[in-house]
Amino acid sequence: MSSSEQMIRIDKFYQAIKTLKADVICSVNNDMQNESDFNKVEWITGENSNGTAITTTTNPHAELTWTKVKEEMDKLWAII
Repeated sequence: MSSSEQMIRIDKFYQAIKTLKADVICSVNNDMQNESDFNKVEWITGENSNGTAITTTTNPHAELTWTKVKEEMDKLWAII
Protein backbone atom coordinates (compact mmCIF):
# COMPACT_ATOMS: atom_id res chain seq x y z
CA MET A 1 0.00 0.00 0.00
CA SER A 2 1.40 3.37 -0.96
CA SER A 3 1.03 6.50 1.11
CA SER A 4 -0.94 8.06 -1.76
CA GLU A 5 -3.49 5.22 -1.58
CA GLN A 6 -3.77 5.78 2.16
CA MET A 7 -4.33 9.52 1.65
CA ILE A 8 -7.02 8.82 -0.95
CA ARG A 9 -8.81 6.47 1.48
CA ILE A 10 -8.66 9.08 4.24
CA ASP A 11 -9.98 11.73 1.85
CA LYS A 12 -12.85 9.41 0.83
CA PHE A 13 -13.56 8.81 4.52
CA TYR A 14 -13.92 12.55 5.18
CA GLN A 15 -16.09 12.99 2.08
CA ALA A 16 -18.31 10.10 3.19
CA ILE A 17 -18.66 11.57 6.69
CA LYS A 18 -19.65 14.97 5.26
CA THR A 19 -22.20 13.30 2.96
CA LEU A 20 -23.81 11.47 5.87
CA LYS A 21 -23.63 14.29 8.44
CA ALA A 22 -22.19 17.59 7.27
CA ASP A 23 -21.44 19.17 10.65
CA VAL A 24 -19.26 16.38 12.05
CA ILE A 25 -15.68 17.21 12.99
CA CYS A 26 -13.19 14.43 13.53
CA SER A 27 -9.53 13.54 13.20
CA VAL A 28 -7.97 10.46 11.63
CA ASN A 29 -4.44 9.46 12.60
CA ASN A 30 -4.25 6.17 10.74
CA ASP A 31 -5.45 4.49 7.57
CA MET A 32 -9.16 3.93 7.02
CA GLN A 33 -9.58 0.39 5.72
CA ASN A 34 -11.80 -1.36 8.23
CA GLU A 35 -13.95 -1.09 11.32
CA SER A 36 -10.92 -1.29 13.59
CA ASP A 37 -9.55 1.89 11.95
CA PHE A 38 -12.99 3.52 12.21
CA ASN A 39 -13.04 2.80 15.95
CA LYS A 40 -9.82 4.83 16.35
CA VAL A 41 -11.29 8.04 14.91
CA GLU A 42 -11.02 11.00 17.28
CA TRP A 43 -14.49 12.58 17.30
CA ILE A 44 -14.40 16.23 18.32
CA THR A 45 -17.26 16.95 20.71
CA GLY A 46 -16.42 20.49 21.79
CA GLU A 47 -13.64 22.57 23.25
CA ASN A 48 -12.42 23.35 26.72
CA SER A 49 -11.95 26.80 28.23
CA ASN A 50 -8.50 27.04 26.64
CA GLY A 51 -9.91 26.42 23.17
CA THR A 52 -8.43 22.93 22.97
CA ALA A 53 -10.58 20.30 21.26
CA ILE A 54 -12.36 17.76 23.44
CA THR A 55 -12.18 14.39 21.69
CA THR A 56 -13.39 10.87 22.17
CA THR A 57 -12.92 7.60 20.31
CA THR A 58 -16.49 6.68 21.26
CA ASN A 59 -18.52 7.66 18.22
CA PRO A 60 -21.19 10.14 19.43
CA HIS A 61 -23.10 10.00 16.12
CA ALA A 62 -25.48 7.04 15.98
CA GLU A 63 -26.13 7.63 12.28
CA LEU A 64 -22.42 7.21 11.45
CA THR A 65 -21.61 3.52 11.54
CA TRP A 66 -18.68 1.86 9.80
CA THR A 67 -21.14 0.09 7.48
CA LYS A 68 -22.75 3.36 6.35
CA VAL A 69 -19.46 5.21 6.02
CA LYS A 70 -17.88 2.33 4.07
CA GLU A 71 -20.89 2.24 1.75
CA GLU A 72 -20.42 5.95 0.98
CA MET A 73 -16.68 5.48 0.52
CA ASP A 74 -17.34 2.67 -1.97
CA LYS A 75 -19.65 4.96 -3.94
CA LEU A 76 -16.88 7.55 -4.12
CA TRP A 77 -14.38 4.90 -5.32
CA ALA A 78 -16.77 4.08 -8.16
CA ILE A 79 -16.42 7.66 -9.41
CA ILE A 80 -12.64 7.42 -9.86
